[in-house]
Amino acid sequence: MRLRSLLFVPGDRPERFAKAAASGADAIILDLEDSVSPANKDTARHAVADYLAGDREVVTLVRINPLDGHMAAADIAAVIGGRPDAIMLPKAEGAASIAQLDLILRSESAADASLPAILPIATETPSAIFTLGSYREMKDRLLGLTWGAEDLPAAIGASTSRNPDGSYTQPYEVARALTLFAAHGAGVAAIDTVFPAIKDEAGLAAYAARARRDGFTGMMAIHPSQVEPINAAFTPAAEEVARAQAIVDAFAANPGVGVLQVDGKMVDAPHLKQAQHLLSLAD
Repeated sequence: MRLRSLLFVPGDRPERFAKAAASGADAIILDLEDSVSPANKDTARHAVADYLAGDREVVTLVRINPLDGHMAAADIAAVIGGRPDAIMLPKAEGAASIAQLDLILRSESAADASLPAILPIATETPSAIFTLGSYREMKDRLLGLTWGAEDLPAAIGASTSRNPDGSYTQPYEVARALTLFAAHGAGVAAIDTVFPAIKDEAGLAAYAARARRDGFTGMMAIHPSQVEPINAAFTPAAEEVARAQAIVDAFAANPGVGVLQVDGKMVDAPHLKQAQHLLSLAD
């Protein structure tokens, strides 16, 4: 499953669901958490359940409310019959949270139903930072790992997660990097967080390019206008594909050779691995 772009949609705005699905995003996230007021939670659950009951042409996730409250069970009971492709879990704290959610999903699902995968938001509490390495214990239940830069500073009393130029301050660069490594350690998709400045097209393009450069495989979006730039950033250019294919072909033509030249540059096993990964992105 290719997940370059995952677009959030408020669960109480069903008139936006079809537009989001037609935006070109690889997946949409129907949100029952932060974008929905407490008074509208039931309305949102019904709207999401109705959408899931129809025909879907795009991967569809549902973001439920955190497990430490009373709303998560109601969210799952409302939507599980529609068989969402995955559940996004906010304020997750490692493998224990995944196991807890898995038990709830099993209890609410029909005996013969396949369980939806889980996409944790892995850095929204201080304790969560110290559980990132444990996700590999539950890797078979994960769609990927992602992180957030808003809840964590609020949880610890920080004034912001960003410098004046929009870049992350050091604590949140650490959270981002640890999420990246935790995802790859578990062998699942590494999804970067949202870029909140909707009208800053150049800033979004630069951020998404940096995310792919650093090893993220996709990124979340909060507006349909962000989908195309994100998809472009996570889709290798033709010259990149050609270079990667040349490296793969060179090693295939020289079995047993550890180091060789491609276009006048030395390449070895790490370059081959990078080339193979890039070709998988192109596919």
